[in-house]
Formats: sequence, structure tokens, C-alpha cells
Amino acid sequence: MSYLEDVASSADWAAVAEGAHHDPHAVLGAHPHTDAADRTVTVIRVRRPLAASVAAVFRDGTRLDLAHVAHGIWEGQHDGAPVAYRIATAYGDDEETLSGDPYRHPPALGDLDLHLIAEGRHERLWEVLGAHPRDFDGESGVAFAVWAPNATAVRVVGDFNGWNGQGHAMRSMGVSGLWELFIPDVAVGSIYKYEIRSRNGAWLLKADPMAQAAQVPPETASVVTESSYAWGDGAWMTRRAATHAVAQPLSVYEVHLGSWRAGLGYREVADQLIAHVTEAGFTHVEFMPLAEHPFGGSWGYQVSGYYAATSRFGSPDDLRYLIDRLHQAGIGVIMDWVPGHFPKDAFALAGFDGQPLYEHPDPRRGEHQDWGTLIFDYGRPEVRGFLVANALYWLQEFHVDGLRVDAVASMLYLDYSRKDGEWEPNIHGGRENLEAIRFLQEVNATAYRLHPGILMIAEESTSFPGVTAPTDHAGLGFGFKWNMGWMNDSLQYIERDPMYRSHHEGEMTFSFVYAFGENYLLPISHDEVVHGKGSLLAKMPGDHWHKLANVRAYLAYMWGHPGKKLLFMGQEFGQLAEWSESRELDWWLLDQPSHAQLQAFVGELNRTYRAQAPLWERDNDGSSFSRLGAPDWDPTVIAFERRDAHGGRLVVVSNFAGVERSGYRLTLPREGVWQEILNSDAAAFGGRGSGNLGLVVAHPEDGSDASTATITLPALSTIWLRHQSDPHLPTVTHG
Repeated sequence: MSYLEDVASSADWAAVAEGAHHDPHAVLGAHPHTDAADRTVTVIRVRRPLAASVAAVFRDGTRLDLAHVAHGIWEGQHDGAPVAYRIATAYGDDEETLSGDPYRHPPALGDLDLHLIAEGRHERLWEVLGAHPRDFDGESGVAFAVWAPNATAVRVVGDFNGWNGQGHAMRSMGVSGLWELFIPDVAVGSIYKYEIRSRNGAWLLKADPMAQAAQVPPETASVVTESSYAWGDGAWMTRRAATHAVAQPLSVYEVHLGSWRAGLGYREVADQLIAHVTEAGFTHVEFMPLAEHPFGGSWGYQVSGYYAATSRFGSPDDLRYLIDRLHQAGIGVIMDWVPGHFPKDAFALAGFDGQPLYEHPDPRRGEHQDWGTLIFDYGRPEVRGFLVANALYWLQEFHVDGLRVDAVASMLYLDYSRKDGEWEPNIHGGRENLEAIRFLQEVNATAYRLHPGILMIAEESTSFPGVTAPTDHAGLGFGFKWNMGWMNDSLQYIERDPMYRSHHEGEMTFSFVYAFGENYLLPISHDEVVHGKGSLLAKMPGDHWHKLANVRAYLAYMWGHPGKKLLFMGQEFGQLAEWSESRELDWWLLDQPSHAQLQAFVGELNRTYRAQAPLWERDNDGSSFSRLGAPDWDPTVIAFERRDAHGGRLVVVSNFAGVERSGYRLTLPREGVWQEILNSDAAAFGGRGSGNLGLVVAHPEDGSDASTATITLPALSTIWLRHQSDPHLPTVTHG
């Protein structure tokens, strides 16, 4: 029996022809062997159903005609070892077409890749999985690789094969669960999916979990892409790496890109966003999720393509352009990241290979009933590796300066939003999700190790200990935690009529008790201006003037309070309507002087904050903060001091009453001249112009370093006083 006859009689030709074989390369492609005369010969075998003729064309121009064997499979033999070739195929009377043979190429995945992926520790996973344009042995094409361990066969389908994957079955890489195939002649811009045969024989059509681009929703296919972007932010990146963010000013402008200004893509929005953020004085922009998502109404929080920048606003390189431009303008970029859950859409991650794969198989741990979404299996190494690498992907490939991790509390607790009997305790009988905790520790430690100077920020709403403690001290390792307690308490307070605020002073001051227990960020985010909550301005009591005064006083208090700052778009100019993702902000309000004045105040607030080290340099040091009050203590007046590392002192005084406090006596921590560097009641900002004419003089008290000053506190106002080491410095007044 000849070699050809032996293979023909033993191989599962029908499965290969159907594209349902787990190892099509064992049959197709070029196979060397030794013939009876001890010579090396090579069998070439290709699948070309319905062809009239098929030949292998070698680089020197010679041809090897192939013969049809069975099921559309053709083969032939030539002397010698395998050499490069292409396949000439003719159908009927048509001219021959020349194409590459996917099955003549070795695997693109190496043993080290397989090992690291299985361990969940491939820190550049996006470079080996997904779709990558490459040149192999003189042929250009795309290398595809996907993880589907429960599949019995996987095929690549796309616009390059008429969405028929029978000729592009992938090769199983054994126990790794990976499948791979290099397809010649496929180009950047090609659209594709995977056809995955489950254990029950059903074929599933799935987008690539590692795709770096996708079609514009509602279309769901993946897109072959390749970056050609040349970055120009080298100086920014160098400075960032040398920066310790906790000791720097940080005021964040949160943006939903689709509704900031309607109809603008990544490139088109750059100039307008930079101009606005610069004028408003923020240090960073935080984008609500920009990873691909099928439903716009989820605001990006139900992600289907974790490695694909949403195509709603342009290409991945267009997003790189926007981030680069922001960096060159001195503005940092934070992106919302959602490792806590993913949607059930049939084309995406859910039941990816016919079995629970990315999601935990036990619905008590694998499903969020409230949100209708699935929960990642954080204990599975490949899933953990998928998520860790995804965080690194945005930091590395898009130069993102930080990730705000959504819904951390839902990850930490097994009983999150569950009734008794709907959750399973951990191995110690507790409610903590130990696997999720280990994942968060790993992603934070790895991100900070590889990208010093970045920000990892937790949206965490409970009292879970050590959210911002180092991982080597059993902490989660985040850089910052949203202070949700401060947010809820302070908003509850400021929404009250000033007449009743004196009975609720603790809502504004309880946060001082725990302000230094974590590295906090104070957020007034999108969640506070939707679902019937109204805008920040609409929350305030009183007529329009009083609402604006309350907002100014509240923001100046917030910017003085320990912790970094975040404000959702529109609040800087007094958006009246509740936010909706379906329409842009009410920019026409800036034609009204009172709203333009509020925006001018926020700009002054940010610039003054950034210039005053006492307000940010020791944000995590409780010894840098003191409450003030005597001798004329009043429950609607809240005063405190902030100190920097070099002797600088700044006092924040808020009067949340509806009446002015003139002749108010306050004990300041040092005698001498204190300059009023910010007054939210300044006429330039729409206030009445009441204040202290720029200077406050504190007179010493007997036997004490402290001094008493008599000051004017305008109604519904916050003032900032900076101690003057040289009382002869020129003064500035905003009144």
C-alpha cells in the first residue's frame, strides 16, 4: 500500500471536507515522508470542492498538478522536502485563481505562549490571541487564535470566504484549549467571526473575544485591524512614570462621549474637548466605557468586546489620536473598565464554546439577577489572564493613565444583591469572593509594576478593608477608592433647605472621621444625575440664584475636602435637565450669564486648587488636617485647615446658612495675614460680592499659637484663606 493510499484509507476525509476536524493540518498541507526507495518526498493535499483543476505552483514557477481524491480534497506528490507554494484553482471554464494554503504553515503560537496562557499569566495576551496581520514564509495574511476548550471544531468565517468556514477549519492546540490558523491573503479591514461546534454538535457563531476592532453596532462581527499610529506624547509618559499620584492634584471631568456633543467622533471631538477641559481647569478626563458594547443604553457598562475600542466614534487609531492630543495638552485620561460582569448576547462571551467558559458555571456565582448579566469565573486561570491582560492592553496600547474599575463591591461579595439561599459561601464559610479578591490584587499589582505613575481607581461602596492598601499588606492594591459615603451624605445635606441644615451638620462632617482611612476620590458622577435624581443644580433648594449659590459653595467645599475630585460633565456650567445618553448637553445654557459665571467659577476653583499644595499634597495624611470652629461655633459653618509638607497652610470655611455671618470670629491656626484666595460669593461668579476684601488678619491669643480673626461669611458660600508668610505680598480679591 502506498503512503497516499494509507492516508486516504485512514483519515476522516468527510470531517476534513466539512471543516469539522479538530486537526485539519494532519491531513491538509504539505507532509514529508520517506518512500520505499528511502527518498524524501512531500505530499501536498488541499481542499477545493467543485474545482475543475488544482495545482501547486512553486516559487520557481514550476507546477505540481493535484488529483482529486475524495470529498473535494486534492493531492499530489513531489520529490524532496516541503517548499513554499501557492494553489492555482480553476472552476469550470473560468481562469485560474492563485491563493495561499492555510495548512502549509506551522502554528503561530509557541510553547511558551501556551504555558503562560494556561497559567493565566500572559501579560501581552492580545499579541498572540485574536486576529493579527502577519507575514509567514513570504505570504501575507492573518493569524487567528481563539480559546475554546469545550469545542470539538472551530472554523473562521468572514467576508473573505463568503461566510463559509468549511475551508478554514482551525487546528486544536491540545489540552491548552486554543485553536489557531493562519489564513493567507486576508487583509486589514476584513470582517470575521468564529464558528464553534459545541459538544452537542451545534454550531455557534461568535465574535472574537480578543478582537481589537468590531463593526459598528448593531452589527456584531469582529474586524481585522492593525495600528499604524505614531505617538507624540513621550514627554507626558516620561513625567507620568516619575509621578506619585497620591501627592498630586487630581480633578477629573467625567465624560460620556456620545452625549457630550452629539455626532463627534474620536478625532472630531479632540479640539473642542481639549479647549473645554483646559478652560475648566481639570487635570484629567475620565471616559465612561469605550470598549465595544452592543447596547448604547448601557452607557458602555455591558461590554461585549473587551479589547475593541467602540467603533461608534471611529477606529482604534482615532482613539489613540484623541488620547495623544489630550496628553500633549497636559490632560490625563482615565477610562472606565468593567471586569465585574458581561452581557448575555448570543454573539459574545456568554456560553462561548457551548459551555460556561468566561462565566462561572454555578449561577449562584455566575449571574447578576438584577442586571441580567453574567459574572466572570475569576478562579479560572485563563479567564483571570484574559482580564489582567485586558487592563494592561489599555494602559500599554492606548497610553491610558488610569482605569476606574466599575462595581467592585459586586465582585467582592458572594451575597451581593442576593437573598438567603441564593449564594454559596466561600471555603471558609464567609461571604467574600476569594477568587475575585485575588484577581483584583493581581491586576493592580501587575498594572503598577509595569506602568508606574498610573491610577487604579475602585468604585467600591462598602467598608471592605484595605481597598487602597498595598497587596503585600493584604490590601486590594488600588491607588484610589471612590468615597461613596461622603457623596451620599453631602448630597443629602446640600439638598435640604438651609433653614434645616443646622440639625444635620454631621452629614457634612462625618467623612472627616474616616477621610484618611483610604486614598479617596470624591465623586459627583453620572450615577447621581440620572434615574429621576435630577442634575446637581436641580437638587439644590431655592430659586435659580440660590441654586447656583448652593452649587458654588458645595463645589468649593468639595474641592477643599481631603481627597481627589470628580465631576460629571454638564455640572460645571449648571446643566438643568437630568442627563440622558440619547441627547447632548444643554450647551445653550452658556449663553446665559449666570451659567457662564458658574463655569468660570469652576475654572477658577480648579486652577486655585492646583496651585495650592495644602489641598492635595498630603491627601492621605491625617496629620495634615484639623477642624476649626471656636469661638463662634455655628452648626451651619464648617471650617477646617489643610497643610502641605513645607509649612503651607490653607483654611476652608463654608457657610451653608441662608444668611450672611458678618463679624464671625474664627480661631485660625496661626497669627498674621491670611489671604482670601477664593470666594464663591464673588460678583464675578454670580454672587453678591460680599467677603473680606482679600485679607484677614488673625490676632494672637494669650498663651497659644492660635489666633482669632473676625471675618465675613457670605450666605451660601465657601471661602479659602491662605496664610501669608510675607504679609506684603500683593493681594487678589474676587469680590
